[in-house]
Amino acid sequence: MREPILLRDDAGAVATLTLNTPKSLNALSDAMLAALQDQFDQLMKDRTIRAVVIRGAGKAFCAGHDLKEMTAGRQASDGGKAYFADLFQRCAAMMTTIPRLPQPVIAEVHGIATAAGCQLVASCDMAVAAAGTRFGVNGVNIGLFCSTPMVALSRNIPRKQAFEMLTTGQFIEAERAEALGLVNRVVAGDDLARETQTLAETVAGKLGRAVRIGKRAFYDQITMGLDAAYAHTGEVMVENMLYRDTEEGIQAFLDKRDPGWAQ
Repeated sequence: MREPILLRDDAGAVATLTLNTPKSLNALSDAMLAALQDQFDQLMKDRTIRAVVIRGAGKAFCAGHDLKEMTAGRQASDGGKAYFADLFQRCAAMMTTIPRLPQPVIAEVHGIATAAGCQLVASCDMAVAAAGTRFGVNGVNIGLFCSTPMVALSRNIPRKQAFEMLTTGQFIEAERAEALGLVNRVVAGDDLARETQTLAETVAGKLGRAVRIGKRAFYDQITMGLDAAYAHTGEVMVENMLYRDTEEGIQAFLDKRDPGWAQ
């Protein structure tokens, strides 16, 4: 039997999703998009999982869309217009589900993350990269401007650097990606899984309700004007302060002990 194209492994409160088509460099095929969306839909309702890691099997994180499938889609009588419209809509739906998940999502990146693979990294809440990883939005090299990956990329890094990547099709190294803010940290390849898991477990160890409400508020406020953002987050703080577990957390801090959270 063939292995699933997307593996899920739960360890405590951390779920790890592994893109498992290494021969295609974990391309975001139609099946892979569907598998990711299915897992995200499950995680949306899962209160036992408090952090999610996305990683790739084999020598790369993700090489973007499956170009062979896209070429086949072009054979339709309309030249592929309906297929491509549906493909990019499904991809956008999957990518935008990530910030809407209640759990923080961490990309564990190695090898390459190109085009929609780079978009996937940019869509995650945090990212840890192995030294030597390369990032690119290289579609322009084959005559296809990475317009949809641009949305997530340009919300992660400064616009001039994003525009240079998009128009030159050149890769940037992991250290440059860290300096620009595309990834949180760069670690030795042998330490990648451990460092990513440590970050995930740290996040998962916090009060789940507080992180859930905080993640939602983070993405809500970031598109608001200053006054509206303060008004909105003030309301969120009030709601958070009224949690019984938050009261316990404050008292535990004052008592110099670990909190006894119900989670």
